[in-house]
Amino acid sequence: MAPSDKENQHLRDMRREQILDAAVKVFSRRGVIGTKMSMIAEVAGLSHGLLYHYFKSKDQLFTTLVEFAMEQSHSTMMYVYQLPGSPIEKIKTLTELIFREGNSAYFMLIHQARTSDGVPESAKELIQRHSIKTYVDQLLPLFEEGQRVGEIADGDPQELISCYLTVISGLMLLDTQVNGDYSKPDIDILLRIITVSR
Repeated sequence: MAPSDKENQHLRDMRREQILDAAVKVFSRRGVIGTKMSMIAEVAGLSHGLLYHYFKSKDQLFTTLVEFAMEQSHSTMMYVYQLPGSPIEKIKTLTELIFREGNSAYFMLIHQARTSDGVPESAKELIQRHSIKTYVDQLLPLFEEGQRVGEIADGDPQELISCYLTVISGLMLLDTQVNGDYSKPDIDILLRIITVSR
């Protein structure tokens, strides 16, 4: 009995996810220049030729991943506004979401897209549209509210957000480069950089 169109589509979707999962691992470690489609195929457990049925080129695959990573990061930032709790509780939850297992590879992918040679123009355009300022702007109302209710330290809220994002980025980068003997600091300790001292 031949598989139905629905079963075929399900198989195609699963294979595409398999390729994307493998690709983010390889690109995040090796960058665009150091990655070959054959490496992605090997990690995915698929034939090299099969990848080209899903993505025409390495550049298209990389750009697809960057687009997904940017969309996810921005939707995570906006999701925090839907959460219950005070501003600092929301920021704590956001930090936990950022540090969640599996996000390091996507963080490194974005880092590669921002800093590596050989990044496709389409991916560079995505990165430029989603600059650090975009994240600062998204978090600004939350930090301003935190200052109004006395949870977030006084000062320029944009500078506080930049400080917060810089520390988060540094910790994510460190997390991807240190083996086993490193653990991220407790989030409550980390958030002391932006909170009112009591």
